[in-house]
Amino acid sequence: MSNDKAGSLSPPHWGLKQMPDQSVGDERFYRRSGPFSAAQLAQAAGGTAAPSERMFSGVAPLGTAMAHQVSFLDNRRYAEALDATQAGAVIVHPDMAGRVPATATAILAVATYEGWARVMALFHPVTPERPGVHPLALVAPDAVIDPTAQVAAFATVGAGVRIGARSSVAGYAILGEGVVVGEDCRIGAHASLSHAVLGNRVFLFPGVRIGQEGFSFAHTKTGFLTIPQLGRVLIEDDVEVGANSCIDRGSIQDTVIGAGSRIDNLVQIGHNVRLGRYCVVVAQVGISGSTVLEDFVQVGGQAAFAGHLRIGKGARVGAQAGVIGDVAPGAILLGSPAQPRYEFFRQAALLKKLSRRPPH
Repeated sequence: MSNDKAGSLSPPHWGLKQMPDQSVGDERFYRRSGPFSAAQLAQAAGGTAAPSERMFSGVAPLGTAMAHQVSFLDNRRYAEALDATQAGAVIVHPDMAGRVPATATAILAVATYEGWARVMALFHPVTPERPGVHPLALVAPDAVIDPTAQVAAFATVGAGVRIGARSSVAGYAILGEGVVVGEDCRIGAHASLSHAVLGNRVFLFPGVRIGQEGFSFAHTKTGFLTIPQLGRVLIEDDVEVGANSCIDRGSIQDTVIGAGSRIDNLVQIGHNVRLGRYCVVVAQVGISGSTVLEDFVQVGGQAAFAGHLRIGKGARVGAQAGVIGDVAPGAILLGSPAQPRYEFFRQAALLKKLSRRPPH
């Protein structure tokens, strides 16, 4: 039995009590730094601000921000919220400076959203790791772990594994034999890695599977014959892979994820696939074996790719598209089978028009 009169919360309300200052970032989960001056915020945002002696202690949306908090406006559709905000400082594009209320300090940044991200990180820096190997971690004798790295309880680190400086391995993660993890990487809980080499600043979220055998077999008179998968997964610097995504190792060549790429949750990447630099792959996408995505390709959720394709640099593939052929650089595709967006819209308009015709 709970005793609300004694100040405790009854179980249905645990965690629902709002923080006193209504700041973004529950202090039970997010480390908080500050306060910061307008000049410090402007420096972090890559912008400018008028001189001010005010100090700011957190971030919040325009609609709920208070005088000691910072907010931002990146989309002009929400300009009315800017007019009514009580935020003490607002990050805006210089073109919007005249819309900032007199009660708020305008922080002018051309790259508004980027500035907002950097200010948020200023107030809420990544929680520092606790260097060392937990006594309950299972670590092979010949594994090499930098003294500044962290290996949590119940993690498994196999023979010949190398873990770089300031990297962390969460509980129940498994690093198979020979895996290499670079510097400043984060391996989430229950992730598993085999046959993989990671660069620096690679973040693998919980449940990620890296390096398992690809889906490859030969047809024989007596059934299927599994084809050995002898490649690796190479993940370059600054890559993030979302929760429960899978990246198969290569068969006779490596699967490669290019530097700076972002892979969402629940993505399947087949063997021998090669992603270029700064690709974006949204949730539930499936990429079949040996397909190549060149640099800066963007893929919407639930899109699917046949194998052995080449998707040109800067191409964009819409959600639920089915790609069965090569894609030219810079192309924008929609639909299944995928086609140029203008053709897709023309066909959709024609079908809509035909559907309105009265029956004969």
